[in-house]
Amino acid sequence: MAVVVVGGHTRNIGKTSVVAGIIAALPQYHWTAFKITQYGHGLCSAHGEPCACETASHTVAISEEHDAATGTDSARFLQAGAARSFWVRTRQGYLAEAMPRIRKELDRAENSIFESNSVLRFLRPDLYLSVLNPSSSDFKPSAQYFLDRADAIVLTSPPNTNGSHWPAGLLRAVRDKPVFPVTSPTFSSAALTQFLTEHLSPTR
Repeated sequence: MAVVVVGGHTRNIGKTSVVAGIIAALPQYHWTAFKITQYGHGLCSAHGEPCACETASHTVAISEEHDAATGTDSARFLQAGAARSFWVRTRQGYLAEAMPRIRKELDRAENSIFESNSVLRFLRPDLYLSVLNPSSSDFKPSAQYFLDRADAIVLTSPPNTNGSHWPAGLLRAVRDKPVFPVTSPTFSSAALTQFLTEHLSPTR
């Protein structure tokens, strides 16, 4: 079984689109897809709304998407061709509590793909791709922590001609890694697909 993790340095830079692009480009892998969302303090993991509840049911919520037309990120994975798709929501710092259920689904899957940085604390994937958008200056601590583990970089925006907003140390961490530019609407490329097939186990 192949496991791919797709992370990124901040929100709204195309991570979901990259995951969907991989699923669409490699349908023979019959992907089980996971979207992992961690909410901050005071937000309910079940709904992402303000909540003062401290019960276990509001710490972790996992749901399987069955309708590809709902417009959610997990539905986009089904629309792209995933065999199954899950949305995992946890309170910030509580992802460990979701891992038993995630591992159970991994055991059932042919191949799996995650949209997450933090899951790298619990899994060693076959490939970790870091999605970077040089036009966005925000860089989450979790993305910085795992950046040197990336097997390749996926660029969803051209590099800044006036120089990056990011610290030089971050750029050094990815200097020698393969880089694959992708653009809308597919957020994929022949080169990225070839890289994936060369580095993943053959399908069953």
